[in-house]
Amino acid sequence: MHHHSDAPWRVRVDDERGEPRGAGVLLDDLHVLTCAHVVRLAGAEPRGPADGVRIRSMACGPEWTRTARVVPGTWVYEPGTLRGDVALLALDAPVDCGTRTALWKAPISGGRVRMYGFPVAEPYGIWTEAELAGSGGRRGEWGQLRRIRTGDPWVEPGYSGAGAVAMDGEHRGRVIGVVVADHVNGDSRAAWILPTETLLTYLPGIAGFTEGHRADELGPSGAALPTDVLGDPLRLALTQELTRLLDGDWCGTVVVGTDASVGAGSSWLVRLVRTADPAARATVSDVELTGAPRDTVLGLGSIDAAYDACGRSVAEVRDYLLGRFGLRADNDRDAVRRLVRRRPPACLVVGRVDRAEDPDALLRDLLGPLARRARARGLRLVLGFEDRPPAHLVHDVSLDPAPIGGSAVRRVTSAEVQTAVGQLAAEEDAAASLRARWGEKFFAAPRLPHSVAPRLRVRLAVARTTEPHPELAAVHDRALEARAEVARFDRALRHLVETHADLGAALELHRVRAARFFGDEDRRLAELHAPAARALQTVPIDLTAARALVRQYTDEVDRRIEEG
Repeated sequence: MHHHSDAPWRVRVDDERGEPRGAGVLLDDLHVLTCAHVVRLAGAEPRGPADGVRIRSMACGPEWTRTARVVPGTWVYEPGTLRGDVALLALDAPVDCGTRTALWKAPISGGRVRMYGFPVAEPYGIWTEAELAGSGGRRGEWGQLRRIRTGDPWVEPGYSGAGAVAMDGEHRGRVIGVVVADHVNGDSRAAWILPTETLLTYLPGIAGFTEGHRADELGPSGAALPTDVLGDPLRLALTQELTRLLDGDWCGTVVVGTDASVGAGSSWLVRLVRTADPAARATVSDVELTGAPRDTVLGLGSIDAAYDACGRSVAEVRDYLLGRFGLRADNDRDAVRRLVRRRPPACLVVGRVDRAEDPDALLRDLLGPLARRARARGLRLVLGFEDRPPAHLVHDVSLDPAPIGGSAVRRVTSAEVQTAVGQLAAEEDAAASLRARWGEKFFAAPRLPHSVAPRLRVRLAVARTTEPHPELAAVHDRALEARAEVARFDRALRHLVETHADLGAALELHRVRAARFFGDEDRRLAELHAPAARALQTVPIDLTAARALVRQYTDEVDRRIEEG
């Protein structure tokens, strides 16, 4: 009687002599997905010397073998690149497994996967694990895999073609891509994954085996990159500023303008998202990616989900975001909770928010709560607006493309403006670091001002193209105003930090004095010391309450010492 062990899709790909050459994914009773170079190693590529390959089951009982050949039109192989390397095989005779394997479209920016391959020392196969590490650079469309533990089995050529199975989150146990080991340096810790969306771009015939939502729903799947961006100073500057935010350690909410009336439009945002999209990467050449200006290309998979909200209901936006991560929620509040708790933290783009079916409801029930919690939870949230975003929307950065108005009539050079904006950027970074260290610890801590430097750099890039330009003075003045705001924040938060330190020092000094005069077992003083110490340690720290409790303790110590 036929039966399966776990992961019944596991098969080995052998050459005609029965020598293992790699792994494969049994899609159904007639088709196997593998790497093109595995078939080439077996000599069975189109017009190759061998008639076909042999497929051997690894999870079926009784074990079976079949010969197989490449399905016409499904051979994709670009040696020497991080591209393609996939083939669909058809068995010469179907097997009686009843297996149908789903290939899931899932984020590849982080998390763990496991793979079952056939290294030379393990011809019957062995599992190993890896960490998804996004992209290794501008080139190609393969996601990087990083070794988790030294000493564990690692990816060798015999793993090529194996299914990569998610180990974390709601996608746990699902195949999310195929392993490639053809370009692994023997001394390197890296291997690669062909994500499902890349596979589907090359092999549209496997669409019936795929599940899940696409990473990029801002436009048509796999469409070419817009060509009206990099030659336009405004769109180029917007692209570069958002790239710098999303490619670094920054987290929070950024609102971006796609107002065509000021020359921005949405093509720049669509293009940037597509540079990270596994499906679009398969349609863009390495020359186009590597030849693009600095900070205009994102790492593969760095945007987990992107959606055009135009004409969409709250439920449609919510269902896309949840579905992309394999999550389920009972309502909008539950959806927000699940999205902000997702690990690793997600990178989300929602375009044309103000053109949704009900923009107010979308912001009130879903995107607004996400925006309020983004920075604290490590989430990166990009919200696009064709008009100005509502004033009440919490955000950390605004990339408003509109010119900066002002009444300044004096002349300012672009070099002077660049210096002022550079100083502002450094001070904003320092303030953000201070906020990250202390801001969440205090009750009623001052709010970090919006980061203004990114928008000012955008407007500077435009204004300097026709210097002298009247906007240069306005940008310069706004930089000075923003520096003053940051300085006020810095002073206010440092005052809280210093007050906390002073209260802690006073409490400790009087504890030491009390111990010297009355011993450590004085019950009355202990009853006063304990709540004061807790008040200085329990986050969020209410310094007003803590000051009162510390004062009660220190006054009592002073009184008793004076009374002798």
